[in-house]
Amino acid sequence: MIHSLFLINSSGDIFLEKHWKSVVSRSVCDYFFEAQERATEAENVPPVIPTPHHYLLSVYRHKIFFVAVIQTEVPPLFVIEFLHRVVDTFQDYFGVCSEPVIKDNVVVVYEVLEEMLDNGFPLATESNILKELIKPPTILRTVVNTITGSTNVGDQLPTGQLSVVPWRRTGVKYTNNEAYFDVIEEIDAIIDKSGSTITAEIQGVIDACVKLTGMPDLTLSFMNPRLLDDVSFHPCVRFKRWESERILSFIPPDGNFRLLSYHVSAQK
Repeated sequence: MIHSLFLINSSGDIFLEKHWKSVVSRSVCDYFFEAQERATEAENVPPVIPTPHHYLLSVYRHKIFFVAVIQTEVPPLFVIEFLHRVVDTFQDYFGVCSEPVIKDNVVVVYEVLEEMLDNGFPLATESNILKELIKPPTILRTVVNTITGSTNVGDQLPTGQLSVVPWRRTGVKYTNNEAYFDVIEEIDAIIDKSGSTITAEIQGVIDACVKLTGMPDLTLSFMNPRLLDDVSFHPCVRFKRWESERILSFIPPDGNFRLLSYHVSAQK
């Protein structure tokens, strides 16, 4: 599926590369650099760039291009979603996703990427599972690893990896059980000089922070769910129930995650 991953800064320098199958020469990025030069801004670089033998798919976040190299045709959004998941994982592990932080934690970065893909195919992409496989870096853990020569790799297979709920680890316990949901919306509107709205659209997301003991089963309903278009769910959401009842029913991951994103069109 995904042969290689290159991390390129806005200046056009490759500062990290990871290969899962055969090693792909850095020269394949020349096609990306040509597209980068033609683009007026970094955000205008085409997300899919065909080359004679490969396809380059990229996302631009935190002033870094994450460029995946694939050799066969695959759904582009599948690869792009994986790249976004890589960025979110780095941000969750290190607090920020930036070139200096990635360079400072390059060993953990390689360990995480090795677990996220198996022979080029997505394997573990949930932070809950990854943090059991690869312990997040801390100052104390870094000192101990330097002295003893050990790594951040866990000794046991994550319990959630073997269950029907792979995004949530088992045995979660909290003294104070709490769940927070943040609704974040961006409104694109055109207003005439009299103050009347000509058109308006909303792009929204619901971010959650759930810290509940055990294996909670939550239900979330909306006053008017028919307004929501182009809804994208976290894998924990039971899609069939949403289709039939327009109710969100799910067993949440532990901690922070994006429950869904949606669009509200102007016609409604």
